[in-house]
Amino acid sequence: MGLDTVSLGRTGTKVSELAFGTWRFGRENDEGDVEIGKERAHELLDAYAAAGGNFIDTADMYGDGRSEEYIGDWLADRDREEFVIASKIYWPTREDPNGWGLSRKHLRNSIEGILDRLGTDYVDLLYVHRWDDDTPVEEFMRTLDGFVRDGKVNYLGASTLEPNAWKVAKANEIADRRGYEPFKLAQPRYNLANREIEGNYLEMCTDYDIGVVPWSPLAGGFLTGKYERDAEPPEGTRGATDQQFRESYLTPENFDALEAAEAIADAVDATPAQVSLAWLVHHGRVTAPIVGARTVDQLEENLAAAEIDLTADQFDRLANAK
Repeated sequence: MGLDTVSLGRTGTKVSELAFGTWRFGRENDEGDVEIGKERAHELLDAYAAAGGNFIDTADMYGDGRSEEYIGDWLADRDREEFVIASKIYWPTREDPNGWGLSRKHLRNSIEGILDRLGTDYVDLLYVHRWDDDTPVEEFMRTLDGFVRDGKVNYLGASTLEPNAWKVAKANEIADRRGYEPFKLAQPRYNLANREIEGNYLEMCTDYDIGVVPWSPLAGGFLTGKYERDAEPPEGTRGATDQQFRESYLTPENFDALEAAEAIADAVDATPAQVSLAWLVHHGRVTAPIVGARTVDQLEENLAAAEIDLTADQFDRLANAK
């Protein structure tokens, strides 16, 4: 198994067709237990690299900074230049009024923490993790451009919870007029169940030539096939314990998409999760979906999705299932 490489949006940098997301690294659950500690994090990174992976996604707030620390410790024994590291900036890193957002003060303070935890002089890709309506766009685009000019960041991106096409477009228009570095990548939620970006947001990304690196490609586990229509969710799953998840995902139209993935999975000897990921890998407007995993076996199963060849008919069947 070996991952192919693709262009990172409209940049000259090449990345793996599947990125590895590390949001569980160092994360404490409600009981105070760390979901993925340093040892297992390094095992997962080893497995990803062994499969030819080079595109690692993190954020300054993942595990209160531990995700970046784990990656930094792992990179210390490797050639930094072999990997493309993406991080994000916005969420609180200090308990004071200027400890969050996209103000120049917070951005300048936070980038130093990101670089220190990763043990590197630069990050390849820096996303704004969320939009900050309290900070003028001119201010944060100029500050981010300064990071690029100073060699601390190679490329800029925008990560979103809700699609906000006009805001990203406005920021890039300002960047174009001022000669600032624009957003060249976007990180929205996108999968067979969540199609909200298929309106203006995806069209905006196409028009501005912004690469799309989707998060939650398996819809929070819904597309793994563990749920069945008109049946109670299995014990211990999010569907059994999270009412918001039930209302968002366990819907008739989402089961239409899941059942299409299950039918195609049977035809190509794969799992529904692999088919769902393969749909994004084959999607002409997607750069590289971000996969996560708790175990090496789970990661290897997800990465195997890159080897699945979908016919045009199968791709369209999935696209039109919802």
